Amino acid sequence: MVGCSRGSLPTWMTAAAARVDLSGGVTPSHQGSSSPSPSSSGPAPSAGADQELGMFERALSAAGAAFVSAIIVNPLDVAKTRLQAQAAGVLYHQPAQMAALGPDAILSEFRCSPSCTRGLVLGSEPVCPPDCFQYKGTLDVFLKVVRQEGFVRLWRGTNAGLALAVPTVGIYLPCYDIFRNWIEDFTRSNAPGLTPYAPLVAGSVARSLACIACSPIELARTRMQAYKEFRPGVKPPGMWKTLVGVISPLASSSQNVQNYRVLWTGVGAQLARDVPFSAICWSTLEPMRRKLLGLVGEEGNAASVLGANFAAGFVAGSLAAGATCPLDVAKTRRQIEKDTEKAMRMTTRQTLTEIWRSGGMKGLFTGVGPRVARAGPSVGIVISFYEVVKYALHQRNTS
Repeated sequence: MVGCSRGSLPTWMTAAAARVDLSGGVTPSHQGSSSPSPSSSGPAPSAGADQELGMFERALSAAGAAFVSAIIVNPLDVAKTRLQAQAAGVLYHQPAQMAALGPDAILSEFRCSPSCTRGLVLGSEPVCPPDCFQYKGTLDVFLKVVRQEGFVRLWRGTNAGLALAVPTVGIYLPCYDIFRNWIEDFTRSNAPGLTPYAPLVAGSVARSLACIACSPIELARTRMQAYKEFRPGVKPPGMWKTLVGVISPLASSSQNVQNYRVLWTGVGAQLARDVPFSAICWSTLEPMRRKLLGLVGEEGNAASVLGANFAAGFVAGSLAAGATCPLDVAKTRRQIEKDTEKAMRMTTRQTLTEIWRSGGMKGLFTGVGPRVARAGPSVGIVISFYEVVKYALHQRNTS
């Protein structure tokens, strides 16, 4: 790292923060030195703390980070999914109820939200016109969901989000750490010029494993957030009922084992979204985090670790989320498709073409605002929490 010696970095720092020089070589052992350290062919000294942590400790750190993040940013996830589902044709009002509004309906001052036009009185009950149920933006989604469905509906799908986030990140971050360390050690000895690409490759492979393993839960969460329960007093279906509802139309088929493929509907679009997301995120995050932590040096504590990782994660997550938004729109559209046979025949390319024809560039970037607003804090929270817990575990082990 230019202008910062390896010795000036905290000894507990994760290997990613000290081991790779994005200029293409190994980190010099002394400030201003252009030659590799004599020990550069082996594990870097600063990597020891990171490699001492086992898979369980890494998974525990990651699961805790995912738990916190999933709860905080879930309302933004609901807003993004609702906007994308609406663009795909999902209705958030009951057509039968709207058709019942006749010429005798009386205008009232009833409003469902500040952006709603005047409602109608049908009998003695105030009823909103269809345009009241059209979402016009992120804040509009928040206002209308709270007004029409209740405040807690902003956390719709949180149980599926937690069920998804804990195993996903529990697989993703530990595997990323391990793969990155392996790739860095191998390239340091055999191809130093490829060492800067270790975060990109490790992040892509780790994310692919996590996506494939947890795709059914992602399917359930997307459907739970996209669809609205119209019947008063009826609790919307949870994660398991949602998954059962996906499989039910195919239950009578003789190919029962093959039919379970429907639970992985949209996994291709999810991989097409998450692998580039991970590659962009990690290749942006690592050099930024390394520079911030290099400024801290040995005086660093848990607060400085948290701040550096959150800042780097926030910027990297926001950039990656914006760049991959069209693939996120395609994933949502495939997973909310209620025609099971059509959903299984659809491809990511066909879906993107359909979105482009119907909505153009605006359609491809539907929900980009809440997606970016969600991803920045989410990545920042996950990364900073993960590294702080690793730091605390390492401090406990050394003491």
